[in-house]
Amino acid sequence: MTVDEVVEPAPARGASKETLEDYTLRFAPRTYRRWTPAVVGASALGGIAYMADFSIGAGIGLTHGTGNALLAIGFAAIVIFVTGFPLAYYAARYNIDLDLITRGSGFGYYGSVITSVIFASFTFIFFALEGSIMAQGLRYAMGLPLWLGYLASTLVIIPLVIYGMKVLAKLQSWTNPLWLVLMVAPLVYLVVADPDSVSRWLAYGDSGVNTAAVMLGAGVCLSLMGQIGEQIDYLRFMPPRTEQNRRAWWTAMVLAGPGWVVFGAIKQAIGVFMAVYVLDAVGKVAAVEPIEQFTGVFKQFMPPWLVVPLALVLVVLSQVKINVTNAYSGSLAWTNSFTRVTKHYPGRLVFVLVNLAIALVLMEADMFSFLNKVLSFYSNCAMAWVVTVATDIAINKYVLKLSPKQPEFRRGMLYAVNPVGVGSFLASSILSISVYFGLFGAAIQPYSPLVAVGIPIVLTPLIAVLTRGRFYLRRNDDGIAEPVLDAGGNPSGTLYDCVECGESYERPDMTASAIGGEICSLCLSTDREGRHVLPEISPLRG
Repeated sequence: MTVDEVVEPAPARGASKETLEDYTLRFAPRTYRRWTPAVVGASALGGIAYMADFSIGAGIGLTHGTGNALLAIGFAAIVIFVTGFPLAYYAARYNIDLDLITRGSGFGYYGSVITSVIFASFTFIFFALEGSIMAQGLRYAMGLPLWLGYLASTLVIIPLVIYGMKVLAKLQSWTNPLWLVLMVAPLVYLVVADPDSVSRWLAYGDSGVNTAAVMLGAGVCLSLMGQIGEQIDYLRFMPPRTEQNRRAWWTAMVLAGPGWVVFGAIKQAIGVFMAVYVLDAVGKVAAVEPIEQFTGVFKQFMPPWLVVPLALVLVVLSQVKINVTNAYSGSLAWTNSFTRVTKHYPGRLVFVLVNLAIALVLMEADMFSFLNKVLSFYSNCAMAWVVTVATDIAINKYVLKLSPKQPEFRRGMLYAVNPVGVGSFLASSILSISVYFGLFGAAIQPYSPLVAVGIPIVLTPLIAVLTRGRFYLRRNDDGIAEPVLDAGGNPSGTLYDCVECGESYERPDMTASAIGGEICSLCLSTDREGRHVLPEISPLRG
C-alpha cells in the first residue's frame, strides 16, 4: 500500500526526515497514518512470527511436563491479554507509543525513562534470542559457524529497519502468507497422519498438576509481556476511529494488540508438541531448537532434499520478521530516553546500531544456552511495568478518576516524576526479584510472577488515593484554545506552526510556548534552557 511522503524535518539539524524517524518522540499525525486498520493489524501480527515461542514452550514442557506447561502457558496468556488491552486501546485511539502512554499513566515525564530502558532491554534480549535461532539454522543447513551466523543475522536487519513503518508494513504483509503455510501445513499433516503423536504429547511427563512448576513456567512466558510495546509501535499508526470503520478498527486493535498472545500461546503449545515428537531422535538439548523441531516434522512427508532448505527458509523468514521489529522498537525506546535526559536528538538510526551492537554481544556470549534463566529474571521487571500502567489506565483513570483519561506526554504538562507509577513499579520489581532469588524462602520462590502482577494492582491505586492524584499533571491546560480531540474523540488534525523549527505539526503535538506562539513536542524536549516551558499551575482533577 502506497503512503505519500510527508517531509517534516526534525528540529535537530543532523536528524533525518520524520518519515525516516517515524515520529520517534511524538504523536503520529493523520497525514502519515494512511493505512487501513486491516493493514496495520496484519503488519503488527507479522511481527510475532518469531521462533522463540517454540523454544520457550519446548523448554517448559520438557522440564515440567506437558500438562503443567499448558497450564503455565494459559495462565500467562490470560494475564498478558488482560493487561495488554488498555495499553493497546490507548495507543490505537490516541496514536502514541508505550513510552508516551507510560509518561501520563503514573510515571511522569522523566520517570518513564526507567521503563524505556527496560523496554529497550526487552528488544535487544529478544533480538539476540531470535538471532541465535537464525544462526542455528544457518549452521544446520549451511555449516556456517555460529559466530558468523550471529553476525549475518544482525547485519541483514539494518537495511530493512532504516525506513521504519513504511517498509515494515510491506515486509510483514507480503511475507505473512508464506510463513503461515510453512508453519501450519506440516503440523496439520503430522496430526492427521500420526494421531498417536497427540496422545504422546499430552502424556509426556504426566505426574499431576504442580502449582510451583506452573508458576515457574508462567514466569518464563510472562517475560513476553513487553511484546505489547512492539505491537503498539504498529498500532499507533491506526487511522481515526469512525462509524464507517468502527468494526474493522476494533477487530484490528484487539487481534493485533492483546490478541497477539493468543497466537503466541498456540506457538508455545506447538513447541511442546514438536519437542516431544523429535525428542527420541535428537535428544533433550537439541529438541528445544526450532530448526531441529521443524526438520524433524518435515522429514515425515517431504523428499529428503527439500527438508533442510524449507526449514531454513522458515527459520530465516521468521527471524527477519521479528528482528526488524525488535531493532525498530528498540531504537524508539533508546531515542526516547536519550533525548529526554540529554535534551539532544541524535536521530533514531543511531540507536538502531546501538541496539544491534548490544544484541550481537549477547549472541556471541551464547545467551541462548541460559535462555529460561534470563527470561525468568527479566520478566519480573517487565510485569511490574506493564501491570502498573494497565492498572493506572483501567482503575485510576476510569474508576477512581484520579488520573486524567486523556493521555499526556508533553514536557511542561507533566511533573518530572509521579510517585504513583514509579513507586508501584519499584516496589513490585524489588519484591518480585527478591522472591525470585529466594530471599523469602524456597517455598514461595516459584511464585515471583504473582508478586510482580499482584503488587501493582494494589499499590498503583493506593498511592494515587494517598497523593490525591496531584502528581499527574503540572498544568491543567496547554495554552492553546482548540481542544486536543475533535468532536469524534479522535486527535485533532489542525496544523500549527512551531516557533522553533518553523514546521507545521498537528494539534496533539503542540503546546503554547512561554515566549509566544506554539511549539512542537520535540523542540520542547530539546529546549536546554527551558525558555519555552510553560509555568506550573494547579493540576487537573478527575
